[in-house]
Amino acid sequence: MAEQETILEATGLTKEFKGFVAVKNVDLRVRRHTIHALIGPNGAGKTTCFNLLTHFLSPTAGRIHFNGRDITGSSPAAIARMGLVRSFQISAVFPHLSVRENVRVALQRKLGISFQFWRSEAVLDKLNARALELVEAVGLGAFAELAAVELPYGRKRALEIATTLALEPEMMLLDEPMAGLGQEDIKRIAALIREVAKDRTVLMVEHNMSVVADLSDTITVLARGEVLAEGPYATVSKHPSVIEAYVGTGHG
Repeated sequence: MAEQETILEATGLTKEFKGFVAVKNVDLRVRRHTIHALIGPNGAGKTTCFNLLTHFLSPTAGRIHFNGRDITGSSPAAIARMGLVRSFQISAVFPHLSVRENVRVALQRKLGISFQFWRSEAVLDKLNARALELVEAVGLGAFAELAAVELPYGRKRALEIATTLALEPEMMLLDEPMAGLGQEDIKRIAALIREVAKDRTVLMVEHNMSVVADLSDTITVLARGEVLAEGPYATVSKHPSVIEAYVGTGHG
């Protein structure tokens, strides 16, 4: 049963850069249909870990399994096609296309016709209904025809989530979804993450501790590239090594 529950598993994940070990022997198990947070002070190796899981970086050592399949060495595009999709902090792919058109481009990508701009309008129009559905789902209905570049900052994060959802991921990796957001936007995006996590798995790197406490089922704490602690927030937040890591280096 435990095997069935685990959707993503990394064992002995290690990354060295010219003698500097950024990630060291990390074991990570993410359970299906949970929100799992990866936290830690600056320089803890969180982003490197994310890059390894999606193969934007190749591990020096270790294996990664997604849905029971060894994906170590697969390309980022192949991994995305398998249903493990990372949402980038840079929100809009095409700043001068509308919100709806941005989501439609992501839907085209899913169909493998992303750069065939000579496709007939009829083909693209078929995607419009689904694009608008996704735009509505992330609360951007009122902004559908606005150029992405004109979106308020916090709403760009919602667009980023919509374009990620267009790829129909089974599991989403969110890299600091709350970075640079004000309180109102944080509430809105937290609610959106909770909503999209109902029928998929979410792994997120996040600095905002109240968001982590509120949203996460499981938290993995990294420090200096190694796992310090893992468990629910109530347990992890009281862990002496975790307190020391944060107090010692600041939240960063």
